[in-house]
Amino acid sequence: MAAARSEERPWLFLWLAVCLAGVGTCRGAQLGTYIVQMSPSEKPDAFAQHLEWYVSTVRSVAAEARAEGDGGGDVEDAAGRIVYSYDTAFHGFAARLSEVEAAQLGDQAGVVAVYPENVYELHTTRSPGFLGLQSQAFVGIWSNAIASHDVIVGVLDTGIWPESPSFSDSGMGPVPERWKGACETAEDFKRSSCNRKIIGARIFYRGYEASTGALDAKEKSVRDQDGHGTHTAATAAGSAVPGANFMGYAEGTARGMAPGARLAVYKVCWAGGCFSSDILSAVDRAVADGVDVVSISLGGGVSSYHRDSLSVAAFGAMEKGVFVACSAGNSGPDPSSLTNVAPWIATVGASSMDRDFPASVKLGDGGNISGVSLYRGRRYLSGQKQYPLIYLGGNASSAADPKALCLDGALDPHLVAGKIVLCERGITARVQKGQVVKQAGGVGMILANTAANGEELVADSHLLPAVAVGEAEGAAIKRYAKADHRASATLTFSGTRLGIRPSPVVAAFSSRGPNFLTLEVLKPDLIAPGVNILAAWSDAISPSSLPVDRRRVGFNILSGTSMSCPHVAGVAALLKARHPDWSPAAIKSALMTTAYVRDNTRRPLRDAATGGESNHYAHGAGHIDPSKALDPGLVYDISRQDYIDFLCTQKLTPPQMRVFTKSAGQACRAPPGSAGDLNYPAISALLSSAPRQTIHRTVTNVGAPVSTYRVTVSPFSGATLVVEPSMLHFTQKGQKLQYKVTFVKKARQPAPEFGALTWEDGTHSVRTAVVITYLSPA
Repeated sequence: MAAARSEERPWLFLWLAVCLAGVGTCRGAQLGTYIVQMSPSEKPDAFAQHLEWYVSTVRSVAAEARAEGDGGGDVEDAAGRIVYSYDTAFHGFAARLSEVEAAQLGDQAGVVAVYPENVYELHTTRSPGFLGLQSQAFVGIWSNAIASHDVIVGVLDTGIWPESPSFSDSGMGPVPERWKGACETAEDFKRSSCNRKIIGARIFYRGYEASTGALDAKEKSVRDQDGHGTHTAATAAGSAVPGANFMGYAEGTARGMAPGARLAVYKVCWAGGCFSSDILSAVDRAVADGVDVVSISLGGGVSSYHRDSLSVAAFGAMEKGVFVACSAGNSGPDPSSLTNVAPWIATVGASSMDRDFPASVKLGDGGNISGVSLYRGRRYLSGQKQYPLIYLGGNASSAADPKALCLDGALDPHLVAGKIVLCERGITARVQKGQVVKQAGGVGMILANTAANGEELVADSHLLPAVAVGEAEGAAIKRYAKADHRASATLTFSGTRLGIRPSPVVAAFSSRGPNFLTLEVLKPDLIAPGVNILAAWSDAISPSSLPVDRRRVGFNILSGTSMSCPHVAGVAALLKARHPDWSPAAIKSALMTTAYVRDNTRRPLRDAATGGESNHYAHGAGHIDPSKALDPGLVYDISRQDYIDFLCTQKLTPPQMRVFTKSAGQACRAPPGSAGDLNYPAISALLSSAPRQTIHRTVTNVGAPVSTYRVTVSPFSGATLVVEPSMLHFTQKGQKLQYKVTFVKKARQPAPEFGALTWEDGTHSVRTAVVITYLSPA
């Protein structure tokens, strides 16, 4: 799990369809885990409980496979082969089945879909103040709202370190009576580990065990041995902790986005990954327990909405009124690299804040290069002395050069000892490269970005003096080191700096759109702080997560969309507290239409990957602005039927539609609309050879009862936008009014265009992001 803190680790969505002992399935008796979705209304009356029906179904296909001589599992132990039974956000079960049995399940009555087990991986303070959450007026508003409505945030991750002061329940009232959750205890996680802040703690490991083998009994605990879950939980809803810092860096009061909210922890990730059957069970249980918001900082590739069990589970959570936030992934800046793209999920990308941790490289030729670092150790390099500098990469591209990448065993101690080594990012974790240099006898490291990272700087807690620099600066240092055999440098560290401009900036690692499943649905939805985030940490692991690192800290600084996701989940909890009657779609709309697209220099948001302007495929609707989301004026609401109608445009077969409708009857309205007509708080239009296209939207007034909104539209080169009506007059709160946008094509453009239409009433500014994609003629 430590690799979640390095964007160099690939975030892959793995279908377990290969023959790997104990993990995948092969034709015959080899068993793998499958998730089976059932239609609860089709349960025969002969079975008193759904579980009895599930066991009978497994027994039936096992007997059939045995009779046909195709192998299979134990017929008599059908009940023992059931891994989970799902009853709330999802209906069905997970079971150990052979490939033949899984195939035969499709012919069984009541079976809607069969999913092979998938492995997901984790996508891995100043942010409350940066987001405007610490003003006295704002704190008062939110504290009163939280007190009047006990919001519960469910976090699916690696567990929690309950002793952290971030999870103090001081001043909190009794646990809400509606809460149905539990505190699952273990040898190292007592009943007292839960309190009025951590009101629920559960573990989910049966799917993991079924695929990888049994966990040690001591591992079966909610206690966080990785740190990732503690960090995300504290970011979402951690209590205020004055004087928090990471080894002297980022000192201040650490607090979550919704410090008055309750936390329910669902541990779904283990040393070997996060398995879909466990994640599905956790979502199902969280909804049944009574959470209001779910934060899921993990994911993987997706081939379709109906084949992604997390997407299906999130749909079930949405039906129960639960807001689901997921990380977008750390595979940027590649296009279409997003995960968790279903429209009923809030997909969150990552941005920087106005805080940095400057460090510098002073070269022997007089050059002075800026970088960042979180190094804090016993040994510092003298700023008055120069140390030999070496770069072991070749003259040509070193993308696969183990020496340039400072991979394990690649550095010759005779060449490295006593020197500062220039290493390139890639393949292995950033902190691991520093350890390789240290083991080879190096006294320091300069970590240079490659083209994939651009000028983005991510600070790390290295075990030796080390400074991270951008691609351009790294290239200059390489040229110097290769040209001068007496090249030298020294490294200095300057602590914490606030007020960085420009900020925020879209993180280079943050996954990008477009949404490859449906271009008409803009993804990511928005961005939030995800670079160099300070939050609570587990005492079971070092800040670098390296086995040789013996340091222990109460707070750690991490980067990733794993960190941005709980920011949005926590702010969603605040909105739910203030507006308990709002649907998940209304909450997401408020976040998106009030998001901003200009940085603290009043210029368009920048992209760290290119150094140029960002766009909606990188930042979605924009950067979250909690204070404005509190009072958005208008919202785009979406009902379950609206989502069903959207799915009807996705060319799903009737059996595939049943995954969401849970019934075999006609679910689509007639005539079917277009995917672009989903009432999303962003518009993504596809213009082909047709001269016109019209898209419809409905807005709900959640502001002043009587108000009049007028629209403005940003200019586009390839099309003219006509909004009808151009004025919306509301006479009561809750009133819904429709408008349509007609795109009149002028000239096909070679690339998508980005802009917005904005409704304003003098108090509110409701910005709806607009993307136009010009399709090639058929």
